[in-house]
Amino acid sequence: MKWEKKGLIYKPVGNLSWSKSHAQVPFAMPMEHGKVRIFYATRDENSCSSTSFIDVEAENPSNIIYIHDKPVLTKGGQGSFDDSGTMPSWFVEHEGRLYLYYTAWNKSVEASYRLSIGLAVSDDGGISFEKAFKGPIMDRNMYDPIWVGQPCVLRDGDSWKMWYLSCEKIEIIQEHPEPFYNVKYAESADSIHWDRSNKVCIDFDFGEIDAIGRPCVYKENGIYKMFHSNRRAIGYRDDKNASYSIGYSESEDGILWNRLDSKAGFTKSEIGWDAQMNEYCTTYKYNGKRFLIYNGNGFGASGFGYAILKDN
Repeated sequence: MKWEKKGLIYKPVGNLSWSKSHAQVPFAMPMEHGKVRIFYATRDENSCSSTSFIDVEAENPSNIIYIHDKPVLTKGGQGSFDDSGTMPSWFVEHEGRLYLYYTAWNKSVEASYRLSIGLAVSDDGGISFEKAFKGPIMDRNMYDPIWVGQPCVLRDGDSWKMWYLSCEKIEIIQEHPEPFYNVKYAESADSIHWDRSNKVCIDFDFGEIDAIGRPCVYKENGIYKMFHSNRRAIGYRDDKNASYSIGYSESEDGILWNRLDSKAGFTKSEIGWDAQMNEYCTTYKYNGKRFLIYNGNGFGASGFGYAILKDN
């Protein structure tokens, strides 16, 4: 793969109480009339996250058509599974409604944070969402001992398939609790109740890859293709060699994956908003061109930008 980076699209200016910083984990949803709606997570002054969106021109995502001025999904009440924030992960149109599978999180003393997976539903194309349940549709269990999050969900024939992050352990590194997480697989018959049996798709390569973030799966020519974000446990906040980079894998069945990180063809810039990190990407195709929307430095603090695949 060869990508042409086109630059930054959007970064919050910090003039809204619920959006002081970050445009994290973007998700690009193609709309009618050559438009793409990009959902993202943003943070208030207490680092609690909400979900909102902007609309951009599909052919030229740097052309912002509309910026939504309020959140479409916010944190839950005190003590709830999402009382520290909601972060969009994946959107699926189903039976005339828009399903949002989101990452819910709580602050944690021992682990910094704890994640689970919630479901919200929209009847107006994503302008507003209602949480489908009071609790998560997926949480930690016997196979996923610490937390689960950032699901990617595809409707494939009569079944629903999910790739999600599973935190396997926490280690204290430089006096900070650091999570180690990989990508696992689950299936559902109804989009709500998920069967999982510890099927690991993208695993650790300790010392080189200690965490694999935000799976983004699409199916092309009968092959499952996944972009993901790889980082080390030590130094990933400050050292660009240890911080998130965009990786790539392929699979024939969606369960057994062939790691092809060198094929991703995505490198960090020399200077600028994405020189330190590249991560949390989403992709869409328009007029035969494949676009990649991704975060840069600071886990989304510098906003999100885009690149176009040149050899497609």
